[in-house]
Amino acid sequence: MSDEEKSRWQGDLALIADAARQAGAIALGFFNKSPEVWWKNEDRSPVSAADFAANEKLEAVLRRARPDYGWLSEETDDDAGRLQYETLFIVDPIDGTRAFLAGKDLWCVSVGIVYRGRPVAGVLYAPALDELYEAVEDGPALKNGRPIAVSARGKGDISQLAVSEDLFRLLPPAVRERNERVKHIPSLAYRIAMVADGRLDATFVGRNAHDWDLAAADLILDRAGGRLVDLSGRPATYNRERVSHDALCAAPIARLDEYLDLLTHLRDG
Repeated sequence: MSDEEKSRWQGDLALIADAARQAGAIALGFFNKSPEVWWKNEDRSPVSAADFAANEKLEAVLRRARPDYGWLSEETDDDAGRLQYETLFIVDPIDGTRAFLAGKDLWCVSVGIVYRGRPVAGVLYAPALDELYEAVEDGPALKNGRPIAVSARGKGDISQLAVSEDLFRLLPPAVRERNERVKHIPSLAYRIAMVADGRLDATFVGRNAHDWDLAAADLILDRAGGRLVDLSGRPATYNRERVSHDALCAAPIARLDEYLDLLTHLRDG
């Protein structure tokens, strides 16, 4: 990566971190105040006035600052014109809306910048926890300004695994004995960040996660020493015509094969 690109992505990181904080402050103003709620995706997913207000702030700040970047957000109607852009913002104004509406703290603003299909700057801001995760290509992963790294636990240690209860029961007994199942974490982006900061050793991501759930967290995990990959070990690619993904695994590089084997076992079983 050239010095010019490094400077560009670093400037973009500062921009999206500031925008995420602004959007988070707006969302926090609705928190525990029963905002109006609508249902989408055939009445399977809630979206609130807070989601829309945070999205409006992000779009206003970011698109004004970078009018030459494309745009993809969970709360903006998709425009196929984004496929013409090499660089674009990928945004989820509130990742974990159900938790937000239930008054739980585990939700975050997710903002990523993707260049030619891969994230180059990413921010997750959890306002209720006052936590800011950030990363830029070729830089460290940071949490509130301090470097973070994936867990150093090995295969023989008791590990923390975020997976559904049903899937955990399907694991071989010997695997269950050395992995503790962590209860459901409602924000997927935040769950991947927990792998990045070592609180989790791995998480499995079911089919149909979307670009906006993953892009920022993917880069943060990568710069912390982990990977987010599909069952063939390939990294996720973003800003495709299809914005949903097949099953994925997030884990430290040193243990990626181990957890991919487990996920493949579950699929084949």
